Amino acid sequence: MFVRWTFCVLLVLVVLLTACWGSLALWYQGPGGAVLRGVISTAWMVFALVLIAVGWSRHSGLPFGLYALAFATLLAWWTTIAPSNHRDWADDVSRSLTGNVDGQVVTLHNVRNFNWRSEEDYDIRWETRRYDLDHLTSADLILSSWGMPGIVHALVSFGFDDGSHAVFSVEVRRQRNQSFSSIGGFFKHFERIIVAADERDIIRVRTNVRGETDHLYHLQMDKPAMRALFLSYVRGANELAAKPAFYNTVTSNCVTIVYDMAKQIDPGLPYDYRLLVTARLPSYLYEVGALDRHYPLEVLISQGDITARARAAGPNDDFSRAIRTASSAGAAEVAHRDRVP
Repeated sequence: MFVRWTFCVLLVLVVLLTACWGSLALWYQGPGGAVLRGVISTAWMVFALVLIAVGWSRHSGLPFGLYALAFATLLAWWTTIAPSNHRDWADDVSRSLTGNVDGQVVTLHNVRNFNWRSEEDYDIRWETRRYDLDHLTSADLILSSWGMPGIVHALVSFGFDDGSHAVFSVEVRRQRNQSFSSIGGFFKHFERIIVAADERDIIRVRTNVRGETDHLYHLQMDKPAMRALFLSYVRGANELAAKPAFYNTVTSNCVTIVYDMAKQIDPGLPYDYRLLVTARLPSYLYEVGALDRHYPLEVLISQGDITARARAAGPNDDFSRAIRTASSAGAAEVAHRDRVP
């Protein structure tokens, strides 16, 4: 009796969980506008609840079998939803990044260099830029927080000896007038894109226009590793340009994609929950030696806050230099005082 009751409870839980998934899948991917999708999504949930009630009250497995058939049909429909590179994209993700590698020289096409005045007011500029990897000198991680607890967006900026920088970012490819949704990221609601951009564009739009808080961390990487990571971004961009893919909030986001690339460079790099709870990423990087361990992590976090510097940089200032300049001599003294022996 106990075994049968336990089985029935588990069966009901499975139906409820899959019904919730199906309802959300229909909401995000169903046909028509919001009203029609809302009706279809609600109808699916009501359908599942009615079958649960009938099956439970009549001690019958037939309603559960009917639900299994309906859910299998839903899954068959789900597999037909394919990503695309051809939609009415928002301006800032409208072009696909591609790159050509000729020895140490990489030519990137569709590097973004927008001049942002507001979310709706900006100058559109897409450029072709050449980078000589023999002159690559640094790799910095920028973490941008927009107020979602535990979650930040990660970008990697590569510096060259002439003072230029190329920033790569794995982003949601939004359609025009479409807003980001972390839940939608589980339901094929967005394609994925790799953006290469100028620092004045991709960092400043976050700090100065969207009101986000950004931290910059200098990564402890040797030149071969930096070069390999740079080229991984280029390969990833070329692959997405040729074969589009969906963004997933957990499995293929701005951090997990970078981790997968870094794992190819260092197979011993451990996986950790902080790759998902991305606000904790600095402590993970500190532990694996990717940040300067001569200083306490708290000092690196404090000194890495570039938000005020980005907002203070004028239109004629060297933006990359401005965000890397300590705000005061006192701050530098604190870092020196707290240096770990």
